[in-house]
Amino acid sequence: MKTHQKIYLPFKRLIGIFGSFIGIIFCFVLLWWWVIPINAIVTKGHPFFARHTIGKNGKAFRCLKFRSMKVTADPHMTSRDSNMECQVTGFGKFLRRTSIDETLQLFNIFVGQMAFIGPRPLIDVNEDVITINLRKENGAIKLRPGLSGYAQIHKRGDLDPETKAMYDGIYYQHFSLWWDIKIFVYTILRVFGAAKGR
Repeated sequence: MKTHQKIYLPFKRLIGIFGSFIGIIFCFVLLWWWVIPINAIVTKGHPFFARHTIGKNGKAFRCLKFRSMKVTADPHMTSRDSNMECQVTGFGKFLRRTSIDETLQLFNIFVGQMAFIGPRPLIDVNEDVITINLRKENGAIKLRPGLSGYAQIHKRGDLDPETKAMYDGIYYQHFSLWWDIKIFVYTILRVFGAAKGR
């Protein structure tokens, strides 16, 4: 890790604390007050989902999301599974398409388990194990997982483990305030349909 990156990391954490605090208030006022009761009805009383996730330096934490799949669905299912779509609820498709399902991760950012920008949170099963091991080799495991990241803006959810790890390694080598701003802006553009995967 370069010297300027080490200097940037504490500043990146401050951005995470204050930015997530503002984001939590914003989401409560505009989104969560209606998303939570609707999703509670759709999921029969289970609107939230907490997945066991591998974070900075391989430390596990519970990554928060709005439940978008049926309660009976395999919790370790990924977007690369062939029967994924039939397990996603109708409202869950809306949550995923708009990325509202991931807004609860603002709490993970606030407590220091995640950052706004970084490698995507991974689970310690299936193909993710390959990506996690490759992150240990390229250094990306040293960073907090991100709500968005360099890999996500290229192709959300459909990258093979080696390609994910490659993008994570590139981000680790080059991350900076300017990189994070560019990724953040591109992520917002993708959410509103103004940009596609690179």
